[in-house]
Parts: sequence; structure tokens; C-alpha cells
Amino acid sequence: MVTLKKRVPGLEVALLERFVRRACRVAKLAGAVDVLITSDREMRMLNKRYRGKDSATDVLSFPAVAGLPGKLAGDLAISADIASANAQDFGHGVGEEINILVLHGVLHLAGYDHERDSGQMARKEKRLRAELGLPMNLIARASSDARGRK
Repeated sequence: MVTLKKRVPGLEVALLERFVRRACRVAKLAGAVDVLITSDREMRMLNKRYRGKDSATDVLSFPAVAGLPGKLAGDLAISADIASANAQDFGHGVGEEINILVLHGVLHLAGYDHERDSGQMARKEKRLRAELGLPMNLIARASSDARGRK
């Protein structure tokens, strides 16, 4: 299920929900994923509360608590503000940018962690991005940005 707490012009919820299911399937993630599209302000609050970082971020992943009834894999929170800015910076639509963030978040829910895995998540994301027809993956983009390129 997708919840929009911040309106995103041009974003079609039905298409996003279909993409979330497809991303879960190709990432081999069992269970449903709920997605919250929200503001930088709320993302900053969530990032501070759950990660101790007092800044907005593009995507946060919250794995489901083990043992709860139902087939929930977890939740994603995505900043509409950052997604819109990134879409403009990278020359594609905001819907496509949100899909990139969804795939990245789904991989985190599937247990990948690019901060600790010596490139395993980056390789998987690159392969799945190509399979799903998405532009450059988030991890590669972040490395490119860190070197001063976009």
C-alpha cells in the first residue's frame, strides 16, 4: 500500500504500487511492503528518531517485526522533496526517482546493507536496476556525487 502524505505531481499511486510488487519479486523479498511518501520535515524526524541522524534523507527502510501475524516484509518512507530535486538534477521524472528509491529500500528490507557489505548490495542493485529499466542506481550515484560528478 502507498500512502501519500505529500502530494507529488505526476505520481500515479497505482503504477507505484505495481512497481513495489515487481521490485519485491525481482529482489526475492517475500511479503508486502508499505510505502509512505512524505516531506523532508517528517523524514528528518524519522531519521533522528530511528537512526540518530538529525537530517532528512531520501529513503528509510523499516523491516517488519518478526513474529507478527500477516505477511508484511516492512515499510519504506521516501522524501518527496528529495525525490523531486533528484529527478530534476538527474533529468528524469519524479515517478522514476521514487522507483529508484523503492528498489533501494526493498533491497535493505531483503537484508542488504551497502554500508557494510563490500559492494554486494551495489552489484545487486545495478543488476536489478537494469532488469527493471531504471537509470543509475542510488549507491553508484552517491559514489559519483562524492567524487564531484553527477
